[in-house]
Amino acid sequence: MEMMPVKIVLLGPPGAGKGTQAKSISNRYSIPHISTGDIFRKNISEETPLGIEAKTYIDNGQLVPDEVTINMVKDRLTWEDCKNGYLLDGFPRTVAQAEALQEFLAGRNESLDTALCIEVPSDFILERMTGRRVCLSCGASYHVKFNPPAVDGVCDLCGDNIIQRKDDVEETVKERLDVYERQTQPLIDFYKGKNLLSTVDGTKAINEVFEGICEILGSVN
Repeated sequence: MEMMPVKIVLLGPPGAGKGTQAKSISNRYSIPHISTGDIFRKNISEETPLGIEAKTYIDNGQLVPDEVTINMVKDRLTWEDCKNGYLLDGFPRTVAQAEALQEFLAGRNESLDTALCIEVPSDFILERMTGRRVCLSCGASYHVKFNPPAVDGVCDLCGDNIIQRKDDVEETVKERLDVYERQTQPLIDFYKGKNLLSTVDGTKAINEVFEGICEILGSVN
């Protein structure tokens, strides 16, 4: 049975497992996983006009303006691999970007199927992220509670030291969650108002979260 095209905006706090689920969705529905980070890197490396413009802001430690980001995403959505749908990750970040996306799609007689939000409480994310440890030598990852190494502080695979990344320090995680809350709540309200918001419980096992996502996507098609 041929699958209907599915166009998704993926929302969720840092540490909610968006990357894992995005990969599964992309594979299951044969659609590209489009992250703004990838778009920026590609445009910058290829020195496109938009990439050169974005780089000037990034190099100065500034946020890339909406207009530049929106134009990059619009360009990406016209590629051939998007004809059967796509999953947008990291865009839109603001209501202005969401409105621009809606306008762009309407102009092409298209629309989003859903804005899918992976919901995970902040205290759950805090425990999940602050407990993460990584080996800088071989890349193996651990968790002090859920997946500890055999010897504390030592990698099981290569015997080197494992560390806590700066991104996973409690203060940093809290700040990232605060920023997410401030940025994303208006977006959630926007998509709720458009009857496009779907939510899935991200505290469950990875396969259970994915099953919930597939149920949602089955119902919107």
